[in-house]
Amino acid sequence: MDARTRLLLEAPPGRTILRLAWPNVLVMAAQAAVGLIETYFVAKLGADALAGMSLVFPVLMLLQMVSAGAVGGAVLSAVARALGADDRRRVNQVVWTSVLLTLGLSGATTVGVILGGPWLYAVMGGTGGGLAAALTYSGIVFVGAVPLWLFNTFAAMIRGTGNMLVPALVIVGGALVLIPLSPMLIFGVGPFPQLGVAGGAVAVLGYYVAGAVILGWYIWSGQGVLKPSALPPSLSVGPALDILRIGAASTVNAFSTNVTVAATLSLVSAVNPALVAGYGAGVRLEYLLVPLVFGIGAPAAAMAGASMGAGNLRRAGQVAWVAAGMAALITEAIGLGAALAPEPWIRLFSTEPDIVAGGAAYLRAVGPAYGFFGAGFALYFASQGAGRIGIPLIAAILRVAVTVGLGRLAMQAFGTGGLYLALASGLALYAATNALAVRLWSRRAPRAARSPVPEA
Repeated sequence: MDARTRLLLEAPPGRTILRLAWPNVLVMAAQAAVGLIETYFVAKLGADALAGMSLVFPVLMLLQMVSAGAVGGAVLSAVARALGADDRRRVNQVVWTSVLLTLGLSGATTVGVILGGPWLYAVMGGTGGGLAAALTYSGIVFVGAVPLWLFNTFAAMIRGTGNMLVPALVIVGGALVLIPLSPMLIFGVGPFPQLGVAGGAVAVLGYYVAGAVILGWYIWSGQGVLKPSALPPSLSVGPALDILRIGAASTVNAFSTNVTVAATLSLVSAVNPALVAGYGAGVRLEYLLVPLVFGIGAPAAAMAGASMGAGNLRRAGQVAWVAAGMAALITEAIGLGAALAPEPWIRLFSTEPDIVAGGAAYLRAVGPAYGFFGAGFALYFASQGAGRIGIPLIAAILRVAVTVGLGRLAMQAFGTGGLYLALASGLALYAATNALAVRLWSRRAPRAARSPVPEA
């Protein structure tokens, strides 16, 4: 067994998670910077260009969540469990099965957006020049769905080996090239043609093509742990079903936060439309917690998956609890700080008194529960890595149900304050359900491990 897999199986969980987490934080910072800077330059083209990009952005982010977080997390889990079992044949099957699934899913993405994009962007409010700009930008980016999906799949494979640094270097390095390249193609600087809003899409497409080539080369060159065969082996349906099972359940979890926010916006607007902007400003802080917890959750998923593959359920559970504790401390500190002094955060987006008051009310009520969100999300990542995703799926559904059901009743009885307390309750229930999941799968009788793994 290679040294990196032994690290996942034997090294102390806390120190190992911290050591592996920092590259993921760099990744999230780079991706956030790319989105903000590209939006800034596209806005210089006028209202129609900005409106068009704004229509495409949620669809692109959803694709990123599914390809990198849901299906990508399933690929990470499958790779880690195969490595933990020290089954090189299975590792090779997982790698090639992931590639073939990715090609199928990316093709479906391209066809779906090309055929349904005009209708979708029109339903979202796109008209005239804004709709035309959206179709231009979308047509380029989503025709390139294959490299985008492959980029995220290859990164997930490498993370499944416990190597967070290589994907981070490729993503951050690509961002450093993309940030100047995008305005050059948008405005036509030097030898580059002036492409307008299409220039931003071309730059993004080039980023994913180059990144997918580099990550693919790293995997098949034998530089890392995986060392897959040059040609596909004889494949079985088992790895594909395993990845699709975990990926489908993880997609529901990825949707849960967005559905919760959308449902809350609907409830708030029905009572007082003026409070919508305040809630929207406040809840942006919750969105920022997702990449922070991902930094901890990705290495926890790799460690838990490898431990499950080796038959060491106790260590997999230990990794989950350590990751949850770390995530809870970080997110609770942020939440308490926001609850004690919410106004500075809200004023980053607006200084209007009604908006500041509405956002502050949300953060005072829900901010102290952010620790539950961090713990629950980290436990979800560990369960995803372990391949035990059934109860975490229920946790995501329960969170939405509490918001829509209990939240509506609480708002009718106590106003928006009652709704926000229901949101906090939903986060606590989310954490408790994911904790139950880890407790159940980590205490099952383990099968015999393929090699002895000492306890950390």
